[in-house]
Amino acid sequence: MKRRYFVLSSISFGLVIGCASLQTKDSPQPSVELSTDPVPPAVAVSPNKTDESQIANVTEPIFAENGVAIRGTDPVAYFQVGKPVQGNKQFTHNWMGVNWWFSSAKNRDLFAANPGKYAPQYGGFCAFAVANGYTAPIVPEAWSIVEGRLYLNFSLRVRDRWERDIPGNIASANENWPAAAANFRG
Repeated sequence: MKRRYFVLSSISFGLVIGCASLQTKDSPQPSVELSTDPVPPAVAVSPNKTDESQIANVTEPIFAENGVAIRGTDPVAYFQVGKPVQGNKQFTHNWMGVNWWFSSAKNRDLFAANPGKYAPQYGGFCAFAVANGYTAPIVPEAWSIVEGRLYLNFSLRVRDRWERDIPGNIASANENWPAAAANFRG
């Protein structure tokens, strides 16, 4: 009788844990390709490979909407002022086939000189989603800098989940990124 109770308790516990880890409405959902075009409109793909010395963990594709990376947010500002700052179309730099907006000419020039230092990891897609094997868009307010690298997430709640195991999530995302990126290249 005790053995039967233990088995039933174990199964119940497993179901509770498993269901608790299911995605919620705030979880990034896997991207769905609706277009027959091999490159979705929100993603730009560079025709050339980027020199690895220029970039760390950011390879093609780059998350962009209307041809603008990270929703027009200045990536250098995360490092300079510690918060997202909306860029200005006047201070644009095209890198990896995508327009990056900056809040000043100085930030644009810093990025142009060393994009790998400032560009978000995983092409600017949600880092938590990539850690879980798929891609999702981001909001500029859901960010973190870890060991000098910028990571963006789908929402503030998803960023909180990302931060529960940053080293594990980074390791998983680094492993998953080549396949996730390849899905956008067709």
